[in-house]
Amino acid sequence: MAGDSPLARRLGIAGLCVLALAASVALAWWQWSRFESASGTFQNLGYVLQWPLFGLFPAFMVWRWRRLRHAEEAKAAEPAPAPAPAPKPQPKPLPQDEEPDDELAAYNRFLAKLNARDQQESR
Repeated sequence: MAGDSPLARRLGIAGLCVLALAASVALAWWQWSRFESASGTFQNLGYVLQWPLFGLFPAFMVWRWRRLRHAEEAKAAEPAPAPAPAPKPQPKPLPQDEEPDDELAAYNRFLAKLNARDQQESR
């Protein structure tokens, strides 16, 4: 099948879908005749409703695969997203003399010492 044209493949798939639907309608008809017979049960009636759904399933799958393929093609055709902007530089700490209060200044000095110690340990 590697050398088949896309049209021949599509026609083959469509033919199989039609064949599956025809076979399932025939089986539903057979179950209907069984249901109407003296030995018929409601199980036969259930099969009457079930067989056409089995016959429609191949056509549904073809439709679903086509839809997924078109969605993948559309996603592949989209332009690549723009690169993320460069991270903003960290704001410089305020000079010591501009600190609003002594407690905040002491906390900032403590954080600066921790940062310096972390930088030395990572080297």
